[in-house]
Amino acid sequence: MENTINFKGWVDAFELTHPMVIAGPCSAETEDQVIQIAQQLKDSDVSVFRAGIWKPRTRPGGFEGVGAIGLKWMQKAKAETGLLLATEVANAAHVKLAIEHDIDILWIGARTTVNPFAVQEIADALKGSDKIVLVKNPVNPDLGLWIGAIERLYNAGITKLGAIHRGFSTYEKTIYRNIPEWQIAIELQSRYPKLPIFCDPSHITGNREMILEVSQQALDLNYNGLMIETHTDPENAWSDAAQQVTPTKLKEIFKDLRIRKLTTDADGYNEEMQKLRRDIDFTDGKLFDLLGNRMQIAEKMGALKKEENIAILQSQRWNEVFKKMLEMGEARGLTQDFVERIFKAIHQESITHQGKMMK
Repeated sequence: MENTINFKGWVDAFELTHPMVIAGPCSAETEDQVIQIAQQLKDSDVSVFRAGIWKPRTRPGGFEGVGAIGLKWMQKAKAETGLLLATEVANAAHVKLAIEHDIDILWIGARTTVNPFAVQEIADALKGSDKIVLVKNPVNPDLGLWIGAIERLYNAGITKLGAIHRGFSTYEKTIYRNIPEWQIAIELQSRYPKLPIFCDPSHITGNREMILEVSQQALDLNYNGLMIETHTDPENAWSDAAQQVTPTKLKEIFKDLRIRKLTTDADGYNEEMQKLRRDIDFTDGKLFDLLGNRMQIAEKMGALKKEENIAILQSQRWNEVFKKMLEMGEARGLTQDFVERIFKAIHQESITHQGKMMK
């Protein structure tokens, strides 16, 4: 798939003065619920009404969606409000039903993106269609899988494409339901600058109190839009209650969000920015010099350990150093999550260099 292809035409066609917003309940529950939420969203900055019709559950026994009847409720909501419709599809049967019920935007969920067979089935079912299709990132942090799913759709003739960043699962305990791993989404943007990308702060946070913060981070990174789960009674929602906001709260979030400019002609800005960028480049170079020196020391340690037949990993020493690094990072205004990730990566690289000397 060529990175020069402009997939943003369908977004531009909305002629919006703000990032596009797709909003609505995690799950369609009843006809009244669907209509009521859509009615409360129609006079806001929301362009597309979303609702989950089929809900993949991690374990059996949970609410798995109302099924095809919910599509009829969505059709009625569209007729009454004029909002376009979006829902998740996980197989060819879902695609067929969604098309029959005039759903405008289909998205592929994180659990489906990880399965190339399922994505190909959906792509085949969409051949000849002019539907807009969005692809959520896979559950695990694998950029190749994400791109591969988009490519399968493109190869099937789908040109109205986009990506949704919903975060990645982790076994570590963090403030997020799914850690953002912003760099992966940034890399996708770098490779395909003309591919629209949306942020799903609901699934990243799992917490309605953090929706504004993560939405702003996405806009600061020049995302094209947001997908935010919205419910008139989120506390009693049938699925993902903790991460849904009310339509009223959503409108408050819109007021607080700041849309950043790409550049400015303000006096002195470009000159000062170029200076700061040179400073960043110089500092990055020094960082790599220091890392290179560190690995040379690690290799000397590996040679010494080999000479004395000592194991590479010294757990007590590692724990002591790691604790010290966390304290040093905090003192310098670095987040614990960043220090953990960067220093664990440095430690792993050091072990690799030591291992080379043990052969």
